[in-house]
Amino acid sequence: MIRISFNRNDRGLIDSFTMSGHAESGPYGQDLVCAGASAVSFGSVNAIAVLCDTELEVDMEGDGGYLSCRIPDGLDPNTYEKIQLILDAMLVSFQTMEAQYAEFIKITSP
Repeated sequence: MIRISFNRNDRGLIDSFTMSGHAESGPYGQDLVCAGASAVSFGSVNAIAVLCDTELEVDMEGDGGYLSCRIPDGLDPNTYEKIQLILDAMLVSFQTMEAQYAEFIKITSP
């Protein structure tokens, strides 16, 4: 199962997320839940890099079963707001996937 956890700061804004595990909803190379989760997460990280000119602090493990990203400190408010919008959109995308494929993906967001 893919487990995704969003962490929020004291203002209720997303400051990091972690994704771990494998969906195992199909054979290797044909797992649509895994492919969808990867596309949403990496698309969002890449969108932040390009559209917000900001590199998230990223930690990944070799087999593709772990991704952790944190927003760097010291960003200007406008950039931070743009990043929040992208992360909120990512959360909505994952929630949509979870509603359809709950046996393969679980989201935690306080």
